[in-house]
Amino acid sequence: MTGYAVESAELPVGSLSLELRSVNSRFLDLSFRMGEDFRLLEPQLRERIGEKVKRGKLECRVNFAPREAAGLPEAPNTALLDQLSRLEAAVIARASGATPLSVNEILRWPGMLGESRLDLETLHAAALRLADQALVDLNASRAREGDKLKAILLDRVAAIRRQTAGLAPRLPEIVAAYRDRLTRRLEEILAAPDQERVLQEVALYAQKIDVDEELGRLETHLVEVERVLAAGGAAGKRLDFLMQELNREANTLGSKSVSMELTQVSVELKVLIEQMREQVQNIE
Repeated sequence: MTGYAVESAELPVGSLSLELRSVNSRFLDLSFRMGEDFRLLEPQLRERIGEKVKRGKLECRVNFAPREAAGLPEAPNTALLDQLSRLEAAVIARASGATPLSVNEILRWPGMLGESRLDLETLHAAALRLADQALVDLNASRAREGDKLKAILLDRVAAIRRQTAGLAPRLPEIVAAYRDRLTRRLEEILAAPDQERVLQEVALYAQKIDVDEELGRLETHLVEVERVLAAGGAAGKRLDFLMQELNREANTLGSKSVSMELTQVSVELKVLIEQMREQVQNIE
């Protein structure tokens, strides 16, 4: 299901935000866009998202904007600067083509401005808190979409029942009409028809084209669809299986059709089931 959530926090060192975007997908497909300082968080974020989201193509973005001139020391780390200068001079002496470090590169050197592991740990902890909050909002938005999809599916279930309800009372009449047509054709084809043999063949074929069993299974699957929707939770895979079963029964009805009316009902059922199947792909 589609969903969107964003959470942000103002920290002493800058602004941190975490954004989650999800679109429809049959499986869980995660991607991350974040700075190198947050790459170590990816396994933890992947685990937390996987606990709360089971299906969907989801993108997680982590953005950090350092506060200008926030917490900068009066001077760089002189010991580290001296060590870096010595190393630079040694490299240039051995490799004449080497270029000196720029001021920007020196200032960005880890630890040059007093950066510490604690700072990154603080940022990471804040990002994980934002992820937890964003997942709550994301699932809330997905739940709202799920309620809309549930209403659509239940509407299609009712439409399928209307089709089968109109067909069931007509089945004995349809079979009887076909039996009469088949009897007349056999009598015309056979020079000396054996009436008892004809009736036996007609009776056997009437059993083959009886669709009461298919209609019964169709109703059973519809009841299960309603039960799964009422139960809530992650139901996409279960509903996907039920759509396959419904489609199988609709195909069997079409293969047993002996009248235009039964064929039309079979086609309408398959259209409705396909509409349901498309929506089910959006359900977790």
